[in-house]
Amino acid sequence: MEDGKSTGPKAKWWSRPAPGRTARTAPDEPSPVADASPTADATADVTDPAGGTREPAPDAPLQPPAAEPVVQPPAVEPVASVPAARPAPLHEPDEYSTPPYGGPGPWAPAPPVQRPVPTPAHGTPVPPQYAATNGAGVPDAGTAAPGFTPPPQHSPPQHPRSQHPQGAQPVLQPQQPQSTQWLQYDPWGAPRQPLTDPGPPLGADNGRKKSRRGSVLIGAVLLALVAGGIGGGIGSYIERNGGLTRVELPQAGRNSGGRAPDSVAGIAASALPSVVTLHVSGTTESGTGTGFVLDNRGHILTNNHVVAPAGSSGEITVTFSGGETARAEVVGKDSGYDLAVVKVTGVSGLKPLPLGNSDNVQVGDPVVAIGAPFDLSNTVTSGIISAKDRPITAGGEKGDGSDISYVDALQTDAPINPGNSGGPLVDTDAHVIGINSAIRAADNGSSTEGGQAGSIGLGFAIPINQGKRVAEELINTGKATHPVIGVALDMKYTGDGAKVGVKGAAGKSAVTADGPGARAGIKPGDVITAVDGQRVHSGEELIVKIRAHRPGDRLDLTLTRGGKDLSISLTLGSATGT
Repeated sequence: MEDGKSTGPKAKWWSRPAPGRTARTAPDEPSPVADASPTADATADVTDPAGGTREPAPDAPLQPPAAEPVVQPPAVEPVASVPAARPAPLHEPDEYSTPPYGGPGPWAPAPPVQRPVPTPAHGTPVPPQYAATNGAGVPDAGTAAPGFTPPPQHSPPQHPRSQHPQGAQPVLQPQQPQSTQWLQYDPWGAPRQPLTDPGPPLGADNGRKKSRRGSVLIGAVLLALVAGGIGGGIGSYIERNGGLTRVELPQAGRNSGGRAPDSVAGIAASALPSVVTLHVSGTTESGTGTGFVLDNRGHILTNNHVVAPAGSSGEITVTFSGGETARAEVVGKDSGYDLAVVKVTGVSGLKPLPLGNSDNVQVGDPVVAIGAPFDLSNTVTSGIISAKDRPITAGGEKGDGSDISYVDALQTDAPINPGNSGGPLVDTDAHVIGINSAIRAADNGSSTEGGQAGSIGLGFAIPINQGKRVAEELINTGKATHPVIGVALDMKYTGDGAKVGVKGAAGKSAVTADGPGARAGIKPGDVITAVDGQRVHSGEELIVKIRAHRPGDRLDLTLTRGGKDLSISLTLGSATGT
């Protein structure tokens, strides 16, 4: 076909025979086709109506290779001379002789333009024209697609003779290619290799591949199930037995459980059966505290502020260390000492806790505190005696001072928290040396343990010597007596010492007539600075020092009057507490 392109000098691949010479033919090359270019310098042999043969133009060049053999073309019948018709070539000559334009000849039609296509997926069949070629568009015999017939090998150029009527103008008809080799040409494929792997034709072996794929899938599922079963079994074994190999860690054998009597464990084992937890409920409030058994009659010592919420009609329940419970009744209480005694009935097997002597205690002695902080019964903490004779005041919530307690306390760093109140502070012999009563809070100073502040290592206990005396009085009489000196103190005095007031209550004299102080010579305005040689710095400290003694005890006082220091002695009187 004509592509409408301009023509130029044709490639001199073939030579047309000239008069008196013979033309050669290359037997191994593809068959040439007629040159249709109007500018070609050779014409094809045609037969005229007379049967003559037209000779080529005298100026046609001959280019036979000198080293190649020359073959005599077959004889043709003479025809009349007819002007040569030179049809236009179908494509421009290629001066570099590159395929496909390098063969079979300059009159070969141009191959169709091919574009690369995406490579089909593996196993996708492709049309037969993509069968493997030998690099020149000729399928390989071993890889040709089914049904494909390779093009025949062409002989030397044979130009058909067209028969025309007498006088008709002969027309040169270019010979069409006898094969589809150019349609099979793959410019992007390697020689003798297909562009892609076409795979089997559609419908071929599909069942076999599906069957093979299904078998592989079934095998993989079975393998996964077997592996999962084995792994699950191994995991269960490891979880049940603690590993593939049994691990046993070294451990000490059990002992009899005995502890040294002076160890914390030994002290706790000895004291806990005598410690109880009190649950108190009243009409407006309730609380929890601790106490300990005083005797086998059922008397239990605790703090006054523990039983105070019960009032006159409340309920008190005592829980022993073994879990038994019993109802309790108040025997007596005293707010000035912050002590109270309750009694349980119908309980047998009580174990009284031995009482020690608080006068024998030294700073640094180890102690153990037992109680129910935050209602956690049978809690044991340990520490030491941090200080002795620590004057503290606690209470004062009522505002009239009737609930203020004055204690010459033992200070300890054993943790004491709300709920420890009334519990025993015991020494290394498991003897009671104090009654836990107050703690120093970080925010509001000294207060009764009934507040919710936690321990900061400043706990205070009423010395057991004072507790014993008060407990005996409460059990015997229901009331406790307070030692007094018979004077009214000026609690607003800010100087050093305790100042005797000018006037007492209701406008009376600050020094009670015929009282212990009046008989010793104390006068209004005197400032008491020491008791038995111990300095006092305020009125509260003087009260604490006095209440640390019994009524009838003799005291030596140091006082200042008009700038002069005086020393006097007096015998303590007695007053009934509340």
